[in-house]
Amino acid sequence: MTNPVQDFHEEEEDDQGEVYLDEADIIGEVDVDDEDLPDADDEIIDEPDDSMHIFTGHTGELYTVVCSPTDPTLVATGGGDDRGFLWKIGQGDWAFELQGHKDSVSSLAFSTDGQLLASGSLDGIIQIWDITSGNLKCTLEGPGGGIESVRWHPRGHLVLAGTEDSMAWMWNADKGSYLNSFSGHGSSVSCGDFTPHGKTICTGSADATLRIWNPKSGENIHVVQGHPYHTAGLTCLAISSDSTLAVTGGEDGSIHVVNIVTGKVVSSLPSHSDSVECIELAPSKCKSNFNYEFSSFKGKRPSMEDYSSCSFGNV
Repeated sequence: MTNPVQDFHEEEEDDQGEVYLDEADIIGEVDVDDEDLPDADDEIIDEPDDSMHIFTGHTGELYTVVCSPTDPTLVATGGGDDRGFLWKIGQGDWAFELQGHKDSVSSLAFSTDGQLLASGSLDGIIQIWDITSGNLKCTLEGPGGGIESVRWHPRGHLVLAGTEDSMAWMWNADKGSYLNSFSGHGSSVSCGDFTPHGKTICTGSADATLRIWNPKSGENIHVVQGHPYHTAGLTCLAISSDSTLAVTGGEDGSIHVVNIVTGKVVSSLPSHSDSVECIELAPSKCKSNFNYEFSSFKGKRPSMEDYSSCSFGNV
């Protein structure tokens, strides 16, 4: 009589432990998306929460966060819930809501003296708020598209905005009056700023160009484009404290340094693997005025580029 257990072990030894399956052995199938597969970047790392304050007033994604230049505990936030808030670190969930916008609050900026706050929205409206009283000072209108960026003149209450209608706009916030508009970009103006001396404006666009303007006349002084410049839209820019250099980041992951006076690219820095979303400049300890240490942010990972070795030379 055959022993089934013995026969099984003999077959297992003959097959050297190999197991064979065919379609009849499949019990069921489970669909797996690429999104369901684990990603090394998605690994949860248990890190201590060192935050000083958690503000939970928003119900959607945050798009912009700014701190007052005169009171570092005063913070403004805006997001995809069409809401903006002004709140103070250390005061729990107390907040003053910036009411009135009908679309995402995409950009916020405090005036240099900290007295006013500008809130820009994809509804195409900029609201100016008096920080002391909390009152809405004025509403700035004109753009035919959403507000992409808002900046203040370094020595006055002039507001510059980049918009989805391919233009940049400038107003006097004290009077609530339109001053000038800057036309020439072929796509949305994603970033812009006044130079620190206030005599020039730089704007970057999704059309992969940087334009340099005279704020009084509206004249387009320089257009920076083509090789060796960005091959995709600009996302951010920063201007040196001496008003001579503009550093721009783009969707192509590249960073370029432009001489504002000549409109020439003077340096192209090592590219990131993804879009550069933010650039901050800080004067280095190097004696040359043309050397800076700055940080560029791509996705979740900040990196520091150190150019304090005077490598820009004579620009």
